[in-house]
Amino acid sequence: MPIATSTTATAVRVRGVTRDFGEGDAVARALRGVDLDIPHGELLMLVGPSGCGKTTLVSIIAGTLQPTDGDVEVLGHDLVALRPAARVKFRRENVGFIFQSFNLLPALTAVENAAVPLIIAGVSRARALPQAAAMLDRLGLGNRLTNLPSELSGGQQQRVAIARALVHEPRLLVCDEPTSALDAENGRITMELIARIAVQPDRAVIVVTHDQRAYAYADRIAMMEDGRIVSVEKGTRRTAIGPPSQAS
Repeated sequence: MPIATSTTATAVRVRGVTRDFGEGDAVARALRGVDLDIPHGELLMLVGPSGCGKTTLVSIIAGTLQPTDGDVEVLGHDLVALRPAARVKFRRENVGFIFQSFNLLPALTAVENAAVPLIIAGVSRARALPQAAAMLDRLGLGNRLTNLPSELSGGQQQRVAIARALVHEPRLLVCDEPTSALDAENGRITMELIARIAVQPDRAVIVVTHDQRAYAYADRIAMMEDGRIVSVEKGTRRTAIGPPSQAS
């Protein structure tokens, strides 16, 4: 992996990024010259109508998609210059993902699901499982370690997904509609947990959402339209007052 090119407080630096899909007359431009900076320690919310380019942009920032043009520096690394194998290694070591559909493995217990990133990285089960258990305990699931996903509520499954995303201490967390599959109360709990536990001085957090109730947890809110960021406004991030409930 290349040596980091920057030691600034900026975790993500995007300049002039475009992304096209298709070829010839069928080409569609999903991103149209995006510029964006995200500092360490920030929860940035990326909002806008369906099809405006939010998921395409976070996929490029997370290294799962290459831009057609432009510069992308994440955690001091030039992602455009990285070869495919190096990008995979970069994601495995530095990026955590939370999805709306949870994506838990049905045959694994909560603690085994949460330990998956560590085991993939080569950590032994003897070390990975206690580390995953400690993260689940922080998220209020210390009494659900041996439950299968089918034995957990939607809110509990999303907490397991949060534990899985954070267990390897990533420096970039990407959340794609983390509350859309949850009811109002579990959506609130999920955003409080992300704001209270995921946001750290050395980590940047990006949340893609249509849920306006989640806006209160943002440090900044970037609005996208038609493949562009049209405004960036200051948010008022709030965090949970007490520990999460074991039951929800």
